[in-house]
Amino acid sequence: MNEIKIYENKEIKSVWDNEKEEWYFSVIDVVAVLTDSKNPRNYWYRVKKRMIEDEKSQLSTFCRQLKLES
Repeated sequence: MNEIKIYENKEIKSVWDNEKEEWYFSVIDVVAVLTDSKNPRNYWYRVKKRMIEDEKSQLSTFCRQLKLES
């Protein structure tokens, strides 16, 4: 089940996984809502890059992005 969630009058795409009984949310949409960034994809890319360089952490898998229905 795909659903659009509304947070502070902004849309966040989400998908329900019946098997795991978990919601998955678009990170880009969440970043857009929380930061008011004009380019949330770029913002998220820079956060991930900084984390990898500074803390040797990895914030994503090898897949670059997953498609969610708009």
